[in-house]
Amino acid sequence: MRISPAESQIMAALWTDGPMSADELVRKVGEPQQWGEATVKTLINRLLKKKALKSERVEGRTRYRPLVSREDYVTSESQGLLDRLFSGQVAPLVAHFAEHRALSPDDVARLKRLIAELEDGD
Repeated sequence: MRISPAESQIMAALWTDGPMSADELVRKVGEPQQWGEATVKTLINRLLKKKALKSERVEGRTRYRPLVSREDYVTSESQGLLDRLFSGQVAPLVAHFAEHRALSPDDVARLKRLIAELEDGD
């Protein structure tokens, strides 16, 4: 399932704040993006069709909650990025960022710890 950047903003609000009504999503996501109610409802309907959201009646109001976890979404998007841009390989991705962005000392230390943990797991 592919979630668009606009749809991901709806999902992010739900992952952060839990189930919400369409009106709450309009206020939380739509207003800052200058999206009208119709745009937010269109995004909600797309996500419902993709089975990324579920609607449920709570105290007479329809509320939406994610069926896809943030972790699963991040994993899918990360794998898609790796596949599209780096032939599925992690090392070229890390090398690209190391060459084109300044890695902080903390970033380097975290990468070293990760590599050490991976080597210990072998």
